[in-house]
Amino acid sequence: MSQISRSRAAFAPVCVLLCALALSACAGDKKKKEELQYQERPVEILYDQAADNLDRRYWSQAATGFDEVERQHPYTEWARRAILMGAYADYQANKYDDAVEAARRFISLHPGNRSAPYAYYLIGVCYFEQILDVGRDQSVTTSALQALNEVVQRYPDSVYARDARIKIDMTNDQLAGKEMAVGRFYLNRTEHLAAINRFRNVVENYQTTSHTAEALYRLTEAYLSIGVDDQAQVTTAVLGYNFPGSKWYQDAYKLLNNKGLAPASKETVKKSWLGKLNPF
Repeated sequence: MSQISRSRAAFAPVCVLLCALALSACAGDKKKKEELQYQERPVEILYDQAADNLDRRYWSQAATGFDEVERQHPYTEWARRAILMGAYADYQANKYDDAVEAARRFISLHPGNRSAPYAYYLIGVCYFEQILDVGRDQSVTTSALQALNEVVQRYPDSVYARDARIKIDMTNDQLAGKEMAVGRFYLNRTEHLAAINRFRNVVENYQTTSHTAEALYRLTEAYLSIGVDDQAQVTTAVLGYNFPGSKWYQDAYKLLNNKGLAPASKETVKKSWLGKLNPF
């Protein structure tokens, strides 16, 4: 064996030993660092640090801090507060799924707590702020409507219910807008029955929204296209009763007039499906 080979052979065990010692030292340092990092600390200090990050708008750090309060000190009053504060921090960080999960956990653990109304409201707001334009899927809009309705039903006299009602109106308007977009699509493709179903849904279920007048006009247009003149006369009459000065009524009236027709009488309207929705 050459001198170089013998030298390498002798050096190998030393190298292995040094590597082992180095790895052991690194592992020990890592363990000490983890122990230092996750060392249990007084709950007041943990909570104050998280609250300080919240005040500074360091949302992610605040959420992590409140999670640590709950992890280290479960079953305490501090942990109860931390759950909801962490949910709020996640909401501010646009981590909506995490915020909803935390708020629901709070409700599950503390259903009778005086902060429960806010937890329900926070869930609704998280969904509400994710609503997309009417050209997109509206499943999150439906979730927002359900959550906001729950706030109103459970806590009708709360300050959260008052704001929830405003957001419910906006959410219904969004859902009605989606129905209108789909209805117009069908109407442009001359799929009149499918279009009628969409426009009727707006009139029947979203009649307090800004889309009702156009929906009634589109119904007049669709009914005339398939020769159901009596229904077109009814929808035009209802449009005139409720929106007499709107361009939608003027346009619907012209459509009837071009066919030598007039809006239905009030008595006829009362007997129709629209008469059951609106007292005339």
